[in-house]
Amino acid sequence: MDESVKPGDDRHLVEVAVASNRVWQGKLLDVWRDKVRLPDGHTATREYIRHPGAVVVIALDAANRVVMERQYRHPVKTVVEELPAGKLDPGEDLLTCAQRELQEETGYTAHSWRLLGSFWPCVGYSNEVIHVALTTEISPGLARRDEGEFLEVFLLPLAELFARAESGQLRDGKTLAALALARPYLPRC
Repeated sequence: MDESVKPGDDRHLVEVAVASNRVWQGKLLDVWRDKVRLPDGHTATREYIRHPGAVVVIALDAANRVVMERQYRHPVKTVVEELPAGKLDPGEDLLTCAQRELQEETGYTAHSWRLLGSFWPCVGYSNEVIHVALTTEISPGLARRDEGEFLEVFLLPLAELFARAESGQLRDGKTLAALALARPYLPRC
């Protein structure tokens, strides 16, 4: 490390956008191409996705079972087990989004909510941020899924969920990251 750089001073790493162009606009995300000035003065091109952000929900019942979903994910061409989640609507509050997504996708509602933190799932090509919400005291109800949304809802014992994560059977990144953030707040299993 350059000894002239003081700890916490990141100016020697920062890129500055000098031009920005939306390449494609979609329903879920937009693709952008920026021309950036590098720390050494040269320029480079950066392509990335702008995403409105999302919430992932860990919904735990009184028997320490977690509400899970199984759904086909076209980009990876397989059925994936994952926690309920969904994107934020413009101007939507994080807890409102979490409550809406849990109810729409699974039918469950809850009374006690806690935001645990957030993470960037793909910093190399996206600005998406996913917020993690934990809820307990859940009640089943009727789901109101979007048109074209097909999924199965099931309850998985918390210990089994962690076992699947640790064995590599569970591969969804947002689910794995959410469990890591939530572990201190969950019952020991």
